[in-house]
Amino acid sequence: MALSLYQTSIPVFAGALKNLSNHLGKGEELARRKNVDADRLLQQRLVFDMFPLIKQVQIACDTAARSAARLAGVEAKSFPDTETTLAQARERIAAAIAYVESFTAAQIDSRDTATVSFKMGPKAVDLSARDYLFKFGLPNFYFHCVTAYNILRIAGADIGKHDFLGF
Repeated sequence: MALSLYQTSIPVFAGALKNLSNHLGKGEELARRKNVDADRLLQQRLVFDMFPLIKQVQIACDTAARSAARLAGVEAKSFPDTETTLAQARERIAAAIAYVESFTAAQIDSRDTATVSFKMGPKAVDLSARDYLFKFGLPNFYFHCVTAYNILRIAGADIGKHDFLGF
């Protein structure tokens, strides 16, 4: 049986975002153990020229939401970047999960061969929905999920590969 565009997008985005929320929870546990302000983790980054943890979370949420909307052929819901606490970051993740899961298989699978047009910086890009998902949506999404994971891991959060995979 062939996998549908819906099956390879919506459950994948929702599952990885749930794991990301769990990673932030492990970051909170770390801060409690160290007796430090957990929200300071949001400004951690891997290196000076990369976005901090909060921006990685925001972009992961936005990528999942925009990808789902683009696959369905609708305008994406906007999420303002106003989070300043881990609790707010987890709320944003929950909102992104709810939004992504609001799309139906019929909405997405009916557009399997549709063209998805989007801007990447100043460049306009046109891809089939399938190519969009596999060449941009999922890779970009996982880049930011992995970077958020790595920031928390290097800060000392008790997370491992099983946490990233959700097992």
